[in-house]
Amino acid sequence: MANLTRRTFLELASAAAVVTASSDLTATTPRRRVLVGSGTKDGILAYDWDAATGTLSAAGVAAHIDTVDWLTASPDGKYVFAACEVDSFNGKPTGEVAGFRVNGDNLEPLSTQNSAAKGTCHIALDPSGRVLLSADYGGGSAASFLVTDGKLSTAVWTEHYTVHGPNADRQEAAHAHFCSFSPDSRFAYVNDLGGDAIHIYRIDTATAQLTAASTFHAAPGAGPRTLHFHPNGHTAYSVNELVSTVDILSWSNADGGLTRETTIPLLPADYNGPTRACDAVITHNGHFVYFANRDNDFLYSFKADVKTGALTPMKRSNCGGEIPRNFVLDPTERWMLVANQDSNCISIFAREPETGLLSEAGKSVTAPKPMRILFL
Repeated sequence: MANLTRRTFLELASAAAVVTASSDLTATTPRRRVLVGSGTKDGILAYDWDAATGTLSAAGVAAHIDTVDWLTASPDGKYVFAACEVDSFNGKPTGEVAGFRVNGDNLEPLSTQNSAAKGTCHIALDPSGRVLLSADYGGGSAASFLVTDGKLSTAVWTEHYTVHGPNADRQEAAHAHFCSFSPDSRFAYVNDLGGDAIHIYRIDTATAQLTAASTFHAAPGAGPRTLHFHPNGHTAYSVNELVSTVDILSWSNADGGLTRETTIPLLPADYNGPTRACDAVITHNGHFVYFANRDNDFLYSFKADVKTGALTPMKRSNCGGEIPRNFVLDPTERWMLVANQDSNCISIFAREPETGLLSEAGKSVTAPKPMRILFL
């Protein structure tokens, strides 16, 4: 056998450890159904996931619904909801929000509703399962819906944003992009990429009514795209798409407010090309945080201080394709799955739970225009 370099030896040893650990899961980890939101007419695709081998297998079309940008499931896993980024629905200039009942391996349509405006790109369901929020990129608006047994009411509350930022190409108008909820579920957040703002609201879960509380203002031209809360209950990460940075924020349980603690860059210092930061993934124990960046296309791994939420960079790594639109850890957190929108594939990378490191080499499965990966 040829002499191994230390780096090669370590890579092989790490891969062997992942394979061994994965094989130990064979008897205890069942196969899981995975849904993939697709920006096609066959908007929800079905796959089967084998955590023992990190294998994703196509299982047909779960729902024929147009241009699904996002999927989310109810806390009990009985229902799935979809955001459709269309410019008109039911004869109105809005996107579509749809609800389904999970019936074995199938999705049973329950209801569809008009969103507040066109281009619905994201939805979020509060932990009670009663309030669904939608964000409309094209129309720069947001809406709330009351959910009863998986069925959506008409929009209870809507808001159309009007402020826009200094980036003439991307911030010519407001662009609502992401919805989320506070750790205690009392507040809702809507990221407005076009207005450099995160709008904060109080929620009435009995009625799905939202009341304005305050606004977090990002740096001009930053374009806050997504917001994720750390398990420590007081830290949040706002990914700024237009400048590829992350604002580390402290959260106040008194009024739901957000305060910037620091900002970290995602790009290499010598990179000057096109760039769009995308999304974040946080491990359940809060020890590691990952970010995806598009155009120069990479994942970036960080170690997190669980108490403070502070991040220490570890490694940029391969995302497996072009334009990583969404990425998720599987339930075992031993695999990272990446939806590469322009490469029409989902790439799968082994993950070492103790170190948080992702394998540089992965494997890919065909998926037409994947936008969102959801484990049921």
